[in-house]
Amino acid sequence: MDELEKARQCAATMLANDNASKSLGIEIEIPNPGSAIARMTVTEQMLNGFAVCHGGYLFALADTAFAFACNAYDRLTLAAGANIDFLRSAQAGDSLVATATERNRGGRLGLYDVRVSNQNDEEIAIFHGKSYATKKPLLRDIG
Repeated sequence: MDELEKARQCAATMLANDNASKSLGIEIEIPNPGSAIARMTVTEQMLNGFAVCHGGYLFALADTAFAFACNAYDRLTLAAGANIDFLRSAQAGDSLVATATERNRGGRLGLYDVRVSNQNDEEIAIFHGKSYATKKPLLRDIG
């Protein structure tokens, strides 16, 4: 199995058990090991009291892309920290795309950036995540 096939198998294994992402309608694509694309449509149920997408849903989308990007190497990898900057609001019906990119991975720690944009390619949020890789293999331990 090559590295891209391994990354996609890790993603399929994770998604099969990811009730949170499935309940939000998040779809995952793995273009390369260490990167992931998560897609979600903003629904009426995701709106806050100001009729814009609640920031928690934007964080969840970005965090999902981050999780799938950092779990591409068959090592169970967890978030060690994350932050998000909200740049503009998202509305009901918006199609959001979170693109996670690996910035650095060495030893057990990794750094990832996630860009969240809408259907007009306008930046909605920027997320930065730090990951911690355990010694457990992902493909044998989840499922």
